[in-house]
Amino acid sequence: MKKIFFVLGCLTLNLTFGQIEKIEPEFWWSGMKYSTIQVLFYGEDIASLEPSSEEIPVMEVTRTENPNYLFVTLDTRDLMPGEYKIEFGKKRGRPLIVNYVLKERKKGSADRIGFDASDMIYLIMPDRFANGDPSNDTVKELKEKGDRANPGGRHGGDIRGVINNLDYIKELGATALWSTPLCEDDDEHYSYHTYAQSDLYKIDPRYGTNEDYRELASELHKKDMKLIMDYVTNHWGMEHWLIQDLPDYNWIHQFPGYAQSNYRMTTQMDPNASEWDKRYCMDGWFVPTMPDLNQSNPLVLNYITQNAIWWIEYADLDGFRVDTYSYNDRNGIATWTKAIMDEYPNFNIVGEVWMHDQSQMAFWQKDSKLAEIQNYNSYLPSVMDFTLHDAIESAFNVEEPAWNRGMIQVYENFTNDYLYPDINNILVFAENHDTQRINERYPDLKNYKLIMTLLATVRGIPQLYYGSEIGMQGDKGKGDADIRRDFPGGWKGDTNNAFLKEGRTSEQQAYFDFTSKLFNWRKNATAIHNGKTVHFLPVNDVYVFFRFNGTQKIMVVINNNTDEVTLDLLRYKEQLDAVNTGINILEGETVPLEGQLSIEGKSSMIIDLQI
Repeated sequence: MKKIFFVLGCLTLNLTFGQIEKIEPEFWWSGMKYSTIQVLFYGEDIASLEPSSEEIPVMEVTRTENPNYLFVTLDTRDLMPGEYKIEFGKKRGRPLIVNYVLKERKKGSADRIGFDASDMIYLIMPDRFANGDPSNDTVKELKEKGDRANPGGRHGGDIRGVINNLDYIKELGATALWSTPLCEDDDEHYSYHTYAQSDLYKIDPRYGTNEDYRELASELHKKDMKLIMDYVTNHWGMEHWLIQDLPDYNWIHQFPGYAQSNYRMTTQMDPNASEWDKRYCMDGWFVPTMPDLNQSNPLVLNYITQNAIWWIEYADLDGFRVDTYSYNDRNGIATWTKAIMDEYPNFNIVGEVWMHDQSQMAFWQKDSKLAEIQNYNSYLPSVMDFTLHDAIESAFNVEEPAWNRGMIQVYENFTNDYLYPDINNILVFAENHDTQRINERYPDLKNYKLIMTLLATVRGIPQLYYGSEIGMQGDKGKGDADIRRDFPGGWKGDTNNAFLKEGRTSEQQAYFDFTSKLFNWRKNATAIHNGKTVHFLPVNDVYVFFRFNGTQKIMVVINNNTDEVTLDLLRYKEQLDAVNTGINILEGETVPLEGQLSIEGKSSMIIDLQI
């Protein structure tokens, strides 16, 4: 066979053609706490080769039932940046040579600060946000081609489109960007959501390149903003190259073959759950096109752990949002999470724990006393507040105040805050890419303002879904594509360009102005970021609560009643104390705080108390 010399990523290989096709991770870094790495080598019948090195310690060689794989464990602990030769001995002929690269680590990388309660996260679906490079809408090597006329097809949004509109996102008051997954998804249809990934080390070419992703992080950091990667540990797509040629039978969960998840995540902590039901929750496939990964397989766990750390280091990330967190093998995902947090102690990871009971969600947050009963710790810093989302979905459509409807639903959500180990580090939201659009559910600006006021002032980290800030609607009942519409102005030829003030309609501008004012104010409101909360039982569908720390106190009044309501301020004396006035930051006016306070129907106040 012909002997050649070529470069694979940053790896220089001198080998016989066709024998080593892939190496993952392609490179690592010197000075990492995670210094014992398991490198995957893939090629036809390479299991017959014997890896060795005089330059980098080879600690272990693992072979699987598939002879096309070698997993080689390397010790990089005491090594400087550079190239290290690994020989793959053959029974006949000269050995194959791989020069494995250790890069120099960015100074201060281990001390990076993740997103926190001082941030507002802006969530986008990149395919539907903005098309900055039409030339990559269709990529010859990938199955699904660009087709904007198809609601469920690929519309052409990409990383360049996001970079081009970062000033818009910053003007809105966002300080962090969460994009749904960007790694390659080569499904034949419906691949734009990218949750069925086919290559974990490669940005989907229809979005751009790995370097484009690094540039996105860099440009965000220049604007004092953060980048959060949507990471999927539970499943891959059927087209993933490792699924197409499984290293071993147990790389994915098989029954044998396919079995549907029962979606009953309560089996993860239910002491009475049957083993059958537990298995079909955790090991069952999310959908038939997404094989369920086996995190109890050490090779799988090493692979996704190293990949996650690789992306943090390579792209200079500030956080992860982990999809379907509570569907994973709970011990495996805890090990994965802890490894990342050990490497980056100030990093942040928020898990999608889509449950409808606070105790069940709190179980998954790091150091939960509820989980401790079962000798479990997820090490997960943050979870998503789905019960608040549930309350918001119905609370603002109340025609008449009722004892168990309206703002009392919101109030009751916060009465269970004691269940969470770290109440400020949970993600609060009204909607996302999987739920009904709030402007569809509540198609008026008044209710939008109430909801945004709530999200901007309660404990936790607020998340805004792209387009809501201009009044975008979408009905989940019509399918996911309707809640994932293209952002107006993101495509050449769009008649309505909502990225620009002069391109917005008067209604869009009204939504945008309120959102921008609110969340830009929040950036410096330390009582909201880390303060305590005291709230009062809603009366006449008016919810009043206070946020305060040692230097600032904020009074929030949300009137969900359609009529004006007058409050007797004596009821709030314990928090108002000797305060006589405050500034309503939404209107910029002084508010007298003696005797009574009247508030218009379907309106809110955020009052900065003069203490």
